[in-house]
Amino acid sequence: MKDKYKISVNNLNVFDFSENDLSLLDIVSVGENEFHVLSDKKPFKAEIVSFDFLQKKYQVKINNNSYWVSISGRLENLINEMGISAGSTKQINSIKAPMPGLIIEVSVQAGQEVKENDQLLILEAMKMENSILSPRDGIIKSISVAKSQAVDKGQLLIEFE
Repeated sequence: MKDKYKISVNNLNVFDFSENDLSLLDIVSVGENEFHVLSDKKPFKAEIVSFDFLQKKYQVKINNNSYWVSISGRLENLINEMGISAGSTKQINSIKAPMPGLIIEVSVQAGQEVKENDQLLILEAMKMENSILSPRDGIIKSISVAKSQAVDKGQLLIEFE
């Protein structure tokens, strides 16, 4: 059985390729991460700008136009057909107090864009300061606590959009 690949370009277009389709391309290396590609008698200059081999994601330039490309093979395609999302995690939309304590600092405000691991607030509990960090990239929808406020375990602190 010949392997089949799905190639996604800029998360907009998806193309199916087989090993046979790929063998029809004439590809010659002309430098480090630079290639001359001939497809249907049309020449292309290709360059791999950056890559993440584990995620199978690449930034490539074709004739000086930049594209983000991801490649999935037989295993990834089978996992997707089965309705399983490999490596997916639950989307976290709210932060709740992990323990009772006192809010000693709120580092963000509603509407602010945050990145994963940005400090959101500091919760003092059992004489220790606990930095509560953002579990994901996102925008703060609302903040339900203020500085110097006592909170109970499980109390809503912050919501994401």
